[in-house]
Amino acid sequence: MTDVSQETLLAWKRGSVKAFEEIVDATRNRAYAVALGLVGNSEDARDLSQDSFIAAHRARGRFDVSKPFFPWFYRILRNRCLNFIRQRARRKEISMDVLMEKESPAASPDTVLIGKERTERLWRALFRISPEHREIIVLRSIEELSYREISETLNISEGTVMSRLFYARKALSAALTDLGAPLVKEGDDAE
Repeated sequence: MTDVSQETLLAWKRGSVKAFEEIVDATRNRAYAVALGLVGNSEDARDLSQDSFIAAHRARGRFDVSKPFFPWFYRILRNRCLNFIRQRARRKEISMDVLMEKESPAASPDTVLIGKERTERLWRALFRISPEHREIIVLRSIEELSYREISETLNISEGTVMSRLFYARKALSAALTDLGAPLVKEGDDAE
């Protein structure tokens, strides 16, 4: 994962709008993917990631330019997403876009249908587990961050990352079982 250059971060911290636009351009897709993984709705994910960029820009004075941008920004995005999830739960709203894997153009219609059904079950199960469990799975399996990167992003030890991931996978496996879906592989993906 590439991060934003220190020169760009310094210019942004001094108030450069152009530098801020570069930061947003460099991290927009990643921010959206994380928000989508946490809240499950593309419109909400776009709004939350945009709001988070605005909040980050307002808080740029607190950013330490000697550190990478995305872990700092992630905490802002995460807090906004978790607040949104809590508010939605209070209103008893459930909204989820089903994220479909991109199928090969050569895939048979049966293969495409099976893949879509499997993906839909996985995402339904993912949104049955707690936001904290969903977060660690999104960071590891969707964002494909290493344990070290997750540790830095969440400001926790690598041991805690492994423990949380273990329990999150157990919760996801139980949710899949409840949905009548086969268990996910709990293979060791140690670094």
